[in-house]
Amino acid sequence: MSVSASEAPAAREAARSGASEVFVGVSVVDPRARPLFEELAYEYGSRYAGLVDPEALREEFVRYPPEHFEPPLGALVLLLREGIAIAGGAFMPHADAGTTEFKRIWVARAHRGQGLSRRVLVELERRALGLGYTRVYLSTGPRQPEAIGLYRSSGYRLFYAHDFGEDVEPGYRFDKWLAGGGDAALAEATAG
Repeated sequence: MSVSASEAPAAREAARSGASEVFVGVSVVDPRARPLFEELAYEYGSRYAGLVDPEALREEFVRYPPEHFEPPLGALVLLLREGIAIAGGAFMPHADAGTTEFKRIWVARAHRGQGLSRRVLVELERRALGLGYTRVYLSTGPRQPEAIGLYRSSGYRLFYAHDFGEDVEPGYRFDKWLAGGGDAALAEATAG
């Protein structure tokens, strides 16, 4: 699943050439979403080999009902370039009212380094706000420094950070108020 030296320049050239790109909402069973799940499984398996049970990783992909990733509860969004999924992400309801949880943010290996993860993040925020969410919660693992950097540089607040080997669950947890949601929600929460 690695990108050859000849594939990476071709992917960058496609991005520069103005290839047709569009965000689409799809179901988790849409065949166009398969690369997202396959590459995420490979990525998680590689980064967490020996640290997380492979069966637990497989279960992570099917533990949420598919309808949680469809409007009006959530969405699974793919960025298609010339009809092929090159990036994507999803969101679903979180336990806290008005909060959504972002999941499965992914960029195909051949298309990394083009700022696509940030574009996906912005699109997820836009769609979540459109469904009435005011706050985003997301988590990532300690072996995903690219994701940690993306969230920090995109205005997400880190409120939990633990690595493997500590006596608590490993992971990084972030949140962010969406446009206009933070001030209003904070005022409502603190009102007597």
